[in-house]
Amino acid sequence: MEHEQPPPAAPRRRGRRTTALIAAALVLGALAGTVTGYAIQYGRTPTPLPPLAQQKLDTPKAQPPNDATTVKSVNANRWHKTDGDLAAFLIDAPPGAKVEADGYDTLDSFATGFEGPERVFRDLIFVGFRRAASRSWAQGDVRVEVHLAQYSDYKGADSFGHWRPGPSDGDGAAVPGIPAAAGRLWVRSTSPVSQAYAVARRGDIVMYVLYHDDRGREIAQGDFAQMVKRQWERL
Repeated sequence: MEHEQPPPAAPRRRGRRTTALIAAALVLGALAGTVTGYAIQYGRTPTPLPPLAQQKLDTPKAQPPNDATTVKSVNANRWHKTDGDLAAFLIDAPPGAKVEADGYDTLDSFATGFEGPERVFRDLIFVGFRRAASRSWAQGDVRVEVHLAQYSDYKGADSFGHWRPGPSDGDGAAVPGIPAAAGRLWVRSTSPVSQAYAVARRGDIVMYVLYHDDRGREIAQGDFAQMVKRQWERL
């Protein structure tokens, strides 16, 4: 009886190798074509881009803050000059005066200028106190303090723009050149110390001006009002 010959095995290994070689050839071919394309493109002279249809783009002008300004409405076109160095907007001390303080105030040092500083400290945080700068000087028996406080928005400034020396001082007097709702002043020419105080608001900044005469001499309200107006116009 003759033995049957087994069927030949299928050339699986050779088929896989052929498939791998074909795949490798395709990859090498694509890579070679890519390299050749980059080489050709590299040797060409750069093609200039077509000109813009509009050569000069119009950018909206910066707008100062107003009654509707809030932290959420701040954008690139709302930048205002007072966003720079706040201390640069303080009025200068008169010639011959001795400058006693000049620069920025911390929150706690600024709060000590009010009655009940601990309560004022908390209130300042609540309304969005941002920063403060001050300048004070002495000239003989007269001492002057000028403070600028900036808040995060107009509403915060409005909250601290109505501070007065005390309930018994009344509503004060208007400052010529400043809207009545934006600024007031108080003058107390009494012995032994005469004092004048003013508060005014412009945008998100509140200014406070204090005038002391240690000899109790009468303070000219008109002269003090001019000082307050000069500071307000600097903002």
